[in-house]
Formats: sequence, C-alpha cells, structure tokens
Amino acid sequence: MNKQQFTKAIKLVKENSPKRKFAQSIELIINLKGLNLKNPDEAIDLWTELPHQKGKPIKIAALVGPELEEQAKQNCDFYVLQDNFSQYAGDKKKIKKLAAEYDFFIAQANLMADVAKTFGRYFGPRNKMPNPKAGCVVPPNANFAPLIEKLKKTVKVSAKTQPSIKLNIGTEQLADEQLAENATAIYNNVLHALPQETNNIRSVLIKLTMGSPVQITDKEIISKQSAARSSQSEVESKKQIHTKSEEQ
Repeated sequence: MNKQQFTKAIKLVKENSPKRKFAQSIELIINLKGLNLKNPDEAIDLWTELPHQKGKPIKIAALVGPELEEQAKQNCDFYVLQDNFSQYAGDKKKIKKLAAEYDFFIAQANLMADVAKTFGRYFGPRNKMPNPKAGCVVPPNANFAPLIEKLKKTVKVSAKTQPSIKLNIGTEQLADEQLAENATAIYNNVLHALPQETNNIRSVLIKLTMGSPVQITDKEIISKQSAARSSQSEVESKKQIHTKSEEQ
C-alpha cells in the first residue's frame, strides 16, 4: 500500500458518506492472518508517531516529583505531585476517572514504583500506564515541550488478542493527503513488524465512523457499494446466459 492508494480510498469514503452534524473520524483497519498472537514475537505492540496530528485534542497528565513540577505545570493539562499520590491510593473511582480523562500519562522515572503501586491496578488494564516505549518515563531533568509535541501525534498500534488493528487516523476535516500520510505511516510500521510482512495481511480498509468501508488492494479500491453492484451484475449476467441457453 502507498500514499496514493490511501488518498484515493479516503476520497472515496468521503464521497460515499452522508454529511453528519459532527466531524467524523477516519478509521484504518488492518486485518491480519497467519499469526500466533499468543507468541509475544508475533503479537503487535507498537507506538507510532504520525506525520500529522489527528485533529482532536490530546490530553496529557504527569505524575512527578517537585523536580518536574514546573515542567508539568507549563506543558501538561494536569499533574499530580508525588506528595499527593496518597489522595488517590485506594480510591478506585478517582483513579478510574483520571484514567478516562487523559490520553497519556508521563511519569518521573525514579517514581515509577510509587506510580505502579498507586495507579497501576487501574491504569494497566486501560493501557494508561506511563510507557517507556512511548517516551513517557522521563528523568528528573526532562524537558517536556518536545515530548508533548511528539505525544500529540503518537498512537498505540496493538493486536494481542484479535488479528485485527483498528485505529483513528484523523478527522474528515483534515486534508486527504494528511490522512493518507498518517495511514501510510501506520501501515508501514505494522508491515515491518510482521514476520512475513504482506503475507500476514488479510485486508486493509478505510472507513468513516458512520460510513461504509472501502477495501484497498494492490490493484483497485473496492467500496462496499461497488462490490454489491458488481455481485448483482454478475448474478444478472448469469441469468441472461441461462435464459439464452434455454431458448436455444
């Protein structure tokens, strides 16, 4: 798959989808095959930095000590100082609300034991624990500004239990080329992570939140509607051939 194919598919899903009163998301779906997801070497677990932001605000919180309080105050949407971790300890509702409200959590590296003890039980299942692979575990002298900019364009790409990846690549308000570049970045990262690359990909689709999917192949772009029309035409063609045969 390349940028041109994704661009064509994105144009098609936009054209075929009725206008809504809200900005729909464009979704990329990659269906996989021939993988043993129970094998950690074959399960997909990647962090991908996109060329462009997705068009929706990303909210970031920090779990830090006094060394990084000023950085957190200047750059993050919210922060919790180590001295205030006790306010969350054992409060399931408060921690769950915190996890639901923010997309990423940055943590000071030397506080990770306390972070895990206080928040881990509820952050973990929601994939909200500060992740070093995403750059979210930082030293006490970290500069948050470049990290925040990176996180605003970062997505988690995962296939651990089901052989399918489904990701929001941006809203329909973004330019087709920007959306295509985001899709291409994700596709290429997934491709290189697969043991047999294209042989492990069953299908690639693009869709709007409330629209019909468009499947991308090496040769053509297939919409659900066009596939249905093609199938109907084939049925009618066979009927005509059958009728002529009976007449003869």
